[in-house]
Amino acid sequence: MSALEKSMHLGRLPSRPPLPGSGGSQSGAKMRMGPGRKRDFSPVPWSQYFESMEDVEVENETGKDISFAEWLSGSEGPVLLLLHGGGHSALSWAVFTAAIISRVQCRIVALDLRGHGETVPAFFPSLCRDVGNVVEAMYGDLPPPIILLGLCMIDVVEGTAMDALNSMQNFLRGRPKTFKSLENAIEWSVKSGQIRNLESARVSMVGQVKQCEGITSPEGSKSIVEGIIEEEEEDEEGSESVNKRKKEDDMEGLPSETQHLLLFLQTKKDHPYTWRIELAKTEKYWDGWFRGLSNLFLSCPIPKLLLLAGVDRLDKDLTIGQMQGKFQMQVLPQCGHAVHEDAPDKVAEAVATFLIRHRFAEPIGGFQW
Repeated sequence: MSALEKSMHLGRLPSRPPLPGSGGSQSGAKMRMGPGRKRDFSPVPWSQYFESMEDVEVENETGKDISFAEWLSGSEGPVLLLLHGGGHSALSWAVFTAAIISRVQCRIVALDLRGHGETVPAFFPSLCRDVGNVVEAMYGDLPPPIILLGLCMIDVVEGTAMDALNSMQNFLRGRPKTFKSLENAIEWSVKSGQIRNLESARVSMVGQVKQCEGITSPEGSKSIVEGIIEEEEEDEEGSESVNKRKKEDDMEGLPSETQHLLLFLQTKKDHPYTWRIELAKTEKYWDGWFRGLSNLFLSCPIPKLLLLAGVDRLDKDLTIGQMQGKFQMQVLPQCGHAVHEDAPDKVAEAVATFLIRHRFAEPIGGFQW
């Protein structure tokens, strides 16, 4: 068959069917774009997902007031009290909030814990007491029905968490220390797989990073500078690397402290965002946060739901408890650590079904469970 005949026959063939998963629904870091199109990594405001943001003042263990930031939605039904994971903020629940509010009648209270998001003090021993104090400050002695949702209760269980603690410092050291912009931070979170849902990353990363503060000392700036030099992106233009080398050559002969100071000034200019909280400094609390968590979860005499990214994350106590019917479990595959960010619609559907089945909330919007 000649080339002309082949082209005529090919022209009559139907178009190639789309590849599996390349339809209208795209999610997270695996979303593929056509030639010439780029994903939008710009931040979006929290107001697209929450109705309001308030500060609640409570007295801490020293007698001083602490102002806790909380994001709210809904006016009727039970309260869903949403607690984020370490390093995250209440904004990690943003997309989930919009999804659950459209399925059941409820009120949302998403709280920034100490040292996270907009809650500034970073002293951690009394996180559980903080939550109780905030609830008391909001509702007094007669609180409404409250359903607690937390990241450790949703994905990471005691056994998995304890096993991961040894490698946590390595993970934290492997993260970039600063970012050029909010867009750069959002892009990193998606491409690194920390958040597998672009929509969630665009709102939640705003609560994880902040603008760099003023210079403290040359010694303190050295580690920041070293981290940034190592973190240079692979796709940077060659001219930028040449300029960097030229600046380093120009500083030769200057005292080391002066070099560190000048490098930090340039770093702050080029990379103005850093993490809101230094998680590595909270290591002394890690064991206490997770040890005994599974048995505490099992001992609560109330209906319980455990959402996991995989059954391999169940430890021995929870495996036995699940076989004894002590809690309901649902596996959400293809999710990372933060299942409520990676698959907010699936989590909202599971939570809504759980609430309706136990008559904690009423369905709205024709939600079928």
